Amino acid sequence: MLKFLSKVVIDTQIKPVFWRAAGLFFSLLLTSFPAAAQLDNHAFQYSLPIKPEYEGQLRVAVQGFLFTKDNEYFNKIDEGRTYYGTQLAPRLVYFPSANIRLEAGIFLYKDYGTSRLRQVRPVFTAKYQKGPHSFLFGNIEGHLQHDYIEPLFDFERVMTNRLEEGMQYKLQTDRVKLDAWVDWQRQQYRFSNFQEQVAGGLTSEVTAYQDSAGWRLGVVPLQFLAMHRGGQIDTIATPLQTLFNFATGLRVRRKLSATGFVHAVHFDGYVTRYTDYSFTEVLPYNKGNGLYLNAGVNTRLSNIMLSYWSGNGFVSPQGGRLYQSISSTVNNADFTQRRRELLILRMFSDFHLPGNVLLTTRFEPFYDFNRRQIEFSFGTYLNFNQEFFLTMLRRAD
Repeated sequence: MLKFLSKVVIDTQIKPVFWRAAGLFFSLLLTSFPAAAQLDNHAFQYSLPIKPEYEGQLRVAVQGFLFTKDNEYFNKIDEGRTYYGTQLAPRLVYFPSANIRLEAGIFLYKDYGTSRLRQVRPVFTAKYQKGPHSFLFGNIEGHLQHDYIEPLFDFERVMTNRLEEGMQYKLQTDRVKLDAWVDWQRQQYRFSNFQEQVAGGLTSEVTAYQDSAGWRLGVVPLQFLAMHRGGQIDTIATPLQTLFNFATGLRVRRKLSATGFVHAVHFDGYVTRYTDYSFTEVLPYNKGNGLYLNAGVNTRLSNIMLSYWSGNGFVSPQGGRLYQSISSTVNNADFTQRRRELLILRMFSDFHLPGNVLLTTRFEPFYDFNRRQIEFSFGTYLNFNQEFFLTMLRRAD
């Protein structure tokens, strides 16, 4: 591991500005302020509840999501675009036992500015929960709930790729958190003119230290993400592709009094790795790495976080586009930039509205050291998750 860490730091060729940013991060950490984790996405996360008192109940669950996000970008890696739409997922939920949740429903997704629905998809989930262990089949608890860092998993997938289908195992104790999952993204059939596509991964975190003063040290031993495109029954000659991403790091937080102006401070840092294990190389880079640092302050009015990214030939198929060394643009699709260096300021707030509704606002300007230019994005999001009791179902004797 030490050899890997040293290689990442050396390969990235960290510039003096990084050390200035790192000094700022650590000075924030060592003051008497409080702490939090990477980007707080709890407003977008909802674990399907299972409770003993639900046994035999038939319920209806409603998930609503309204969003707008404007990326005012003018670079050759990630061009500007706007997201503006609505998602709705009503489901019927039945609890045949105290440990099992079965649900079926429909997912509706509409972008504003068009008369057609972008997606109409059935959703099915079976969840079994026993103590700290959870197993899910069907539509899993995905996207931001995996708790990946943004270079590995793009925040915007909560809007563009909301549903994940496959299998998932989750472990949640006082000290250990683990999520292992498979998302079968595209099924291939005989004589298909496309490849099958599957993604999967694992995230884990261990609370190494926690005390009554509010300090918490979390060790992230591994964040792993894999993407495979291939199959043997299609009619095309496209080579298979297998890409791996890894990250490891630390999270340090300190909570302060909830009645004060500053509620918490936090720092987290990660080293990342990308490797292309395909037999035929298609991408411009077959390996790369990155360094990702975050420090922030949670206040009564808003949360503020400063992020630093230094990447070297880094590619992540499901990661944030800004962190990549290859372009995702329309007009500069072949553009590459081996070394990426960004400083991102994030200002975000969550507002609890009546009816279990959460309103989130985010403003994220960033400075590109290579282009010496500032660009920004801003977004507004409305999340609603609620369940209602319908009736009790009796088993036939």
